[in-house]
Amino acid sequence: MYTLFADTDCDMTPKLAKEHGFKLISMPYSIDGKTIYPYEDFEEFKSKEFYDMLRGGVTPTTSAIGIDKYKAYFEPEFAAGNDILYVHFSKAMSMTFGNMDAAVKDLLEKYPDRKFYAIDTRCISIGGLNIALEIGDMRNEGKTAEQIVEWAKTGIYKFATYYFADDLKFFKRSGRVGGITATMGTLLGVRPIIYMNADGKMVSIGKERGRVKALERLLAYVDELGEDIDKHRVFIAHADSGDFAEEFISMLTAKYGDKLDIHCLLLNPTAGSHCGPNSMGVCFHAKHR
Repeated sequence: MYTLFADTDCDMTPKLAKEHGFKLISMPYSIDGKTIYPYEDFEEFKSKEFYDMLRGGVTPTTSAIGIDKYKAYFEPEFAAGNDILYVHFSKAMSMTFGNMDAAVKDLLEKYPDRKFYAIDTRCISIGGLNIALEIGDMRNEGKTAEQIVEWAKTGIYKFATYYFADDLKFFKRSGRVGGITATMGTLLGVRPIIYMNADGKMVSIGKERGRVKALERLLAYVDELGEDIDKHRVFIAHADSGDFAEEFISMLTAKYGDKLDIHCLLLNPTAGSHCGPNSMGVCFHAKHR
């Protein structure tokens, strides 16, 4: 027996976790010195309220989970005789995984018969979620943890995530995006285009002026890179910009008909702290990232 874990930085929610058989790890953010754990300190993410705070000048920060917190998540499973497979957001984006490694090391000394597997999706937000749910499907089909880890060596790179940001001031403060120029995103209506590369880092790869051009750019990536996209989920995430998301869904439907399995959701608050309001992205099965 093995237990699946995923985290909120992969846009996993309690509802999705329950539906797909995951335990949920909450990744925190802080506002005015108060640390908040999504779905532990609140039951429902009030996205409008959160993103309006960001629009009003609030700048949240994010932080790592401590060793004891990781132990509190994992030890009950080891104590119950279960192994663990944790599908997590990109290791390249956080120092939190050093604490995870230390916690797991201590626990495996206490429970030497147990096994811990970790799959670095090299993604965040819907990229991590799409991979996690793909893995949930494989577990339901009877795949072992070892088989899934083997699949992940190449499988994670078949999920591409592209998105645009409305205002780069949040990314500039966090330093989480490579390729940002000094003036990019400072002109009214200019939206930087960003993707998750194979190293699990966010990289700016261009810019478009206006919403329509930005959406058309994302659609062009789906057209160019998409592979068997009708056989896998297509995820769209937005940071309180549902009108952008609905417009993009209409563009996808006009291009591909109703054969795509499209899911639209809100960007989690921890990732949203970095990208800011009005951002939107798409994740799809691809030839490569």
